[in-house]
Amino acid sequence: MKRTGSLYVALLTLAILMMVLSVSLVSAQTTAPTQTKEAYKEVIAKRADKIVAALGSTDAVFNKKVSAIVADQYIALGSIHDERNAKIKAIKTKDSVLTDKDKAAIDKLTADADKQLDKLHTKYLAKLSKLCTPEQVEGIKNGMTYNVLNVTLTAYHEMLPNLTPEQNKQIVDWLTEAREHAMDAESSDKKHAWFGKYKGRINNYLAKAGVDMKQAEKEWLERTREKKEAAKQSK
Repeated sequence: MKRTGSLYVALLTLAILMMVLSVSLVSAQTTAPTQTKEAYKEVIAKRADKIVAALGSTDAVFNKKVSAIVADQYIALGSIHDERNAKIKAIKTKDSVLTDKDKAAIDKLTADADKQLDKLHTKYLAKLSKLCTPEQVEGIKNGMTYNVLNVTLTAYHEMLPNLTPEQNKQIVDWLTEAREHAMDAESSDKKHAWFGKYKGRINNYLAKAGVDMKQAEKEWLERTREKKEAAKQSK
């Protein structure tokens, strides 16, 4: 079961990575070492505009205001991550071997940054909620996380068409929780890592519920093959 679960995670990850290829190559939220602040802000502004444009609003004033909020969030996130990373790097480069005191200092820096991120997250959503509908806020969250929630949920539905309402709700709840964390992550890899963590939790939950993941995987691959064959014949 463990091997099958790992393969399933790999299949889902592959589907996600294929989707992400169309996303902007600049996915880190921290400032690149060779990138000026002005260039970084320009990249962030374009990213924010793209996320807001996906909402489909034709209200130029609304789009401008929301884009500014999203861009400011990226800048603020980058500042927190950059400051924490710089201090941790200084500790790690100070000595060849980390002491217990060094490790404790790193843990504190990480914990302090997490607290800042949590506060920033709450304020950010409050700002968005003043201008956006709940559906639009959802769209922005998905835009900031490459729509991984919906891509992953679709993969689960395709592989396991007989999920119970309770199982489906649990999957949605955990993927939603993963997205909240991923929104604040500093890079594409770390955003995906949050979803990977929760997908592992989901797979264990389904296995304990008696879902035969190996058989589900086999049937899903067969259905996928049949769809491809049907598509070829229809051309």
